Formats: sequence, C-alpha cells, structure tokens
Amino acid sequence: MTRNPNDAAVDARAAELAAMSEEVLADLGIGIMAYVRKLHPKDMESLFPEVPPLQDNVTLWALLNADGTPILLADSREAAVANAFEHDLEMVSLH
Repeated sequence: MTRNPNDAAVDARAAELAAMSEEVLADLGIGIMAYVRKLHPKDMESLFPEVPPLQDNVTLWALLNADGTPILLADSREAAVANAFEHDLEMVSLH
C-alpha cells in the first residue's frame, strides 16, 4: 500500500492537537468560527437568561461562538447565518 505524502502532515497535526490542553482546545476558533443551533424554549434559560419565558411551540435559532458562548438569538436560521457572515465568522457544521 502506498502512503499519501500528506499523511505525515496529518499525523503530525493530530499529535499536536492531542498534546494540547482542554483550555487551549476550547479557545481554538473563538471569534473566528461559529455555528447555528436550533433552540427550543426549554433551552433558552441556560444560553439567554434575559429572554422572558416563551410558549412551547416557539423555535428560535442561536448563533454560538466556537466555544459555545451565545452571540445572537434570531427568529430564523437564515438571520443567524447572515449575522455570522456580516461579522466574518467562519460557519462550521455540527452533527
């Protein structure tokens, strides 16, 4: 089997990341990367404590920093994504 020349670089980067502390890993991407998450009313209090209680059938979208801190609460996914692009944040997908 032939080894891809990029494999060594990938292995080196993986070793570098594995050696990082949790604090350093948590700080990667802050202010650079963000993600959008669908929120239900029960999730609001932990991320947005200033939001008054909402009806159970309301769905809102949160734009969150790479470390999970809230940036914005929006009524549509499109509005949250647009805000990320306005602030030059790289969007990442979570699964």
